[in-house]
Amino acid sequence: MKIKKIDKKNLSIVGFCLSVLLFLLVTGAFVSGASSFSGKARSEGDVTLKNAIARATVQCYAIEGRYPPSVEYLEEHYGIQIDRQRYHVFYEGFASNIMPDITVLPASPSE
Repeated sequence: MKIKKIDKKNLSIVGFCLSVLLFLLVTGAFVSGASSFSGKARSEGDVTLKNAIARATVQCYAIEGRYPPSVEYLEEHYGIQIDRQRYHVFYEGFASNIMPDITVLPASPSE
């Protein structure tokens, strides 16, 4: 039985291939995690925006004694910022002393 000698050249090629493979696996895991985080943040963005609008609406009522007439009023006076390319905001108020109905929907990607 003959024992093969492993030369340094073959060993360095194997080491290089393993290093590249490990790098690709780590990079793939990072990209997958970043993509997952980004998707989750996008899906929770509409809820966060709705809560911010609701808080500003109640704050306006507490300060001014009436609910704001529109979302634009909240943007001008209470610092609400809406990315209109990402979200559609529907703000329906019945009367100045009744909490308005607030709906936030994500905009479709084709718009």
